Amino acid sequence: MEPFLSEKDGYVVAVVGATGAVGQTMLEILAERDFPISELVVVASSRSAGSTVEFKGKDYVVQDLETFDPTGSDIALFSAGGDTSREHAPRFAEAGCYVVDNSSAWRMDESVALVVPEVNPHALEMARENRIIANPNCSTIQLVVALKPLHDAVAIERVVVSTYQAVSGAGGKAIEELAEQTRNLLSGKEAEANILPARIAFNVIPHIDVFLEDGYTREEHKMIEETRKIMDADIAVTATTVRVPVFYGHSEAVNITFSGPMDAGRARELLADAEGVCVVDDPKGEDYPMPSMAAGSDPVWVGRIRNDHSSFNSLHLWVVADNVRKGAALNAVQIAEILIRQP
Repeated sequence: MEPFLSEKDGYVVAVVGATGAVGQTMLEILAERDFPISELVVVASSRSAGSTVEFKGKDYVVQDLETFDPTGSDIALFSAGGDTSREHAPRFAEAGCYVVDNSSAWRMDESVALVVPEVNPHALEMARENRIIANPNCSTIQLVVALKPLHDAVAIERVVVSTYQAVSGAGGKAIEELAEQTRNLLSGKEAEANILPARIAFNVIPHIDVFLEDGYTREEHKMIEETRKIMDADIAVTATTVRVPVFYGHSEAVNITFSGPMDAGRARELLADAEGVCVVDDPKGEDYPMPSMAAGSDPVWVGRIRNDHSSFNSLHLWVVADNVRKGAALNAVQIAEILIRQP
């Protein structure tokens, strides 16, 4: 395979949306993984322009996206929202820069690669034409990482997934809202919901993103459509997405039906050997993945692996991951690492 970028000691990397939670985590992961950077550029909206962000002990001045010239940039990691990406990602790509975009703007565009490195790195070949690569939805990423080794062994026919999604998936203000509501309720005060559609403290909300005409939410459609695009269009997928009072770490209850025999023991072995997966599955020891375990970590954690006695050739899984790291920033940096990898 031809390299995407010519080999050199360091690359010019732009982080767009560098002042946000995902942008900050992108910077942390670039530093942790010692990504070869010759020049770092931090970019954000005009509201943040002129402020500073820290990277490897040095302060960088945030540049205004509207006036920033991407000429000379090799890779841009975008986490600035769909409208911003639609406007500016093509401008970066036309300047010769590879764009890895974390918004939903390009995910279902037939000409754009939707990539999870552990699952479909070959899809990056599409990016040679338009230089834009889409990062999937955070819940989709952890789901397909867990499904991939199983599907490779025995084709999956159907997936039913119910999510338990942390408030960090709705942004920093949602985190603040959960904290404030919790304090107020424990103090005997009223808890107001301004960011999320209902009170989240001591509650769960079966509503993420907007409802569509078929009764599903847009978040549920994202999981359904993205999973099929990444893995296999023949897989039937259905989803129910739920917000829970957890700060970081999405969890998923997944029911899988296979085209042939697959039992819990074999699935456990396949997942234990899979890239990016950590199996924690000891019912006798009451050991299983939880958001508190996943928060701040890179793997997709899988447990509660068991046969579905109600359905032939079916299994249950419990899948947990840090939605800001593997669900967004880490996946983007892993894509960037493939772009600079030499054959």
